Amino acid sequence: MAEVKRFTRTTAIAVVVASMVGTGVFTSLGFQLIEIHSVFVLLLLWLVGGVAAVCGALTYAELATALPRSGGEYNFLGRLYHPAVGFVSGWISATVGFAAPTALAAMTFAAYLAAALAGSFDVNREIAASVLVVVLTLAHSISRDASGGFQRWFTFIKIILILSFCAIISLFAQSPQNINLLPVSGDLAVVTGGAFAVSLIYVNYAYTGWNAATYITSEIEDPQKNIPIVLVTGTLLVMVLYLMLNTVFLYAAPMDAMEAKIEIGVIVAETTFGSLGAMIMGFMLSLMLVSTVSAMILAGPRVLQVIGEDFRIFRLLSRVNSRGVPSTAIYFQSALTLVFIQTATFESVLVFAGFILGLNSLFTVAGVFVLRYRTKTGGKGSYRTWGYPLTPLVYIAITLWTLVFILLNRPVEANAGLVMVVVGLVFYFLTRDRR
Repeated sequence: MAEVKRFTRTTAIAVVVASMVGTGVFTSLGFQLIEIHSVFVLLLLWLVGGVAAVCGALTYAELATALPRSGGEYNFLGRLYHPAVGFVSGWISATVGFAAPTALAAMTFAAYLAAALAGSFDVNREIAASVLVVVLTLAHSISRDASGGFQRWFTFIKIILILSFCAIISLFAQSPQNINLLPVSGDLAVVTGGAFAVSLIYVNYAYTGWNAATYITSEIEDPQKNIPIVLVTGTLLVMVLYLMLNTVFLYAAPMDAMEAKIEIGVIVAETTFGSLGAMIMGFMLSLMLVSTVSAMILAGPRVLQVIGEDFRIFRLLSRVNSRGVPSTAIYFQSALTLVFIQTATFESVLVFAGFILGLNSLFTVAGVFVLRYRTKTGGKGSYRTWGYPLTPLVYIAITLWTLVFILLNRPVEANAGLVMVVVGLVFYFLTRDRR
C-alpha cells in the first residue's frame, strides 16, 4: 500500500497565513472608523489583537503536541473537559465555524471584483462568490498534492501582493494623512471605553485562523515538531502584515472616505491613482482572497471528518476518496457556505461568527490549565507554552473582554451564538448512544 502523503511545514504555514489574511483586514477599518478617529488607538487595536492571537497560538501549540489529532477544538475540548463539550465545539465548526467565515471571504472577494470591474462589467456578487467556492471545492477534493500546491502558491502570491500594495501606495499617495503614532489627549478614554472593545470584535475576527493548522494535525509531517513552529511563525507574520496594511490605509486616504465602507483597499487605491488604479488594485485584492477561501475549504472539513469517525450517525462525513481526502466533508461544508452567501448579510454574519468562534477558543485556551493539572496527559518532552501561565491568561482576558461587550452591545448576534451552543448540547445527548 502506497504511503499517504502529508502536508509539509511550508504548506501548513501557508494554511495559517491564508486563513487569517482575508476578509477582516480589508473590511474592518471602515467599521472601526465609525467611532474611533485616532491613529494611535486604531493601530493599538491591531497590536492588541495580534498579541492575543500570538498568545493563543503559543497555547494551542502545547495542546496540539500533547493531544495530536486533527479536529482542532473538537479534539481538545472533548479530551480535556467532556465529550459533550467537544461535540458542541465540533457542532459549531460544522455549522458556523468554517462555513460562515468562508462565505464572508467569498463575499469580500466578489465585492472587490465588482469594484474593480465597475463601469465595464456588471458583476453579480452572489454568483461570483458562489462560483469561487465551487471551483475551490473541486480543487481541494482531488488530492493533497493538488490541494497543498494550490495553497502554497496562492498564499505566496498573496504575501507578494500585500507587500507590493503597501510599497506602491506609500510611494505614490496623492493626499498623505498625518500619521501620529503617539497617544494624544482623550485616547485613554477611548481605549478603556466600549468603542474600543466593540472594534476589537472586528480585529479579533481578522486574526481568526491562527489555529488553522490544528485542524489538520494528523496530516502534517512530524506534527510534534512542526505544529508549534507553524502556529507561531504564521501568526507573527500576519501581525506584521496587518500593522503595515492599516498604517498604509490610514496614511493614504482620509478617514471620512473610509468610514463605514467595506472595500477599504479600493478606496485607498482610488484616492492614490484614480479610477484606473482602483480597478487594478481591486482585481489584485480579489485575487488575494482566493487563498483565504481556499485555506478554509482545506482545513474545515477535517473537523467534520473526525466527528464522522467518532459518531456513527455522522459516519458519512468521515468518508475519504482513494487518495485519503475527506471529499464528502468538503462538499458538505461548501454547501453550507453557499447557503450563507445566498441568505445572510455581511456585518451580522461577521459579529455572530466572531462571538461564537471567540467563545470556542476561550475554553480551548483555558484547557491548558486542565492539561497541566493532568500532568500525565502532557507527556514528557511535549512542547510547553512559552510564558505560561501569563500567555494563556492574556488571551483569556482579551477574549473575555470582547465577548462581554458583544453581549452588551450586540445581543441579537450573541444570543444567536448561545442558542447554537444549546442546540449542539441537545443534539449531543440525542445522539450520544449512536457513537
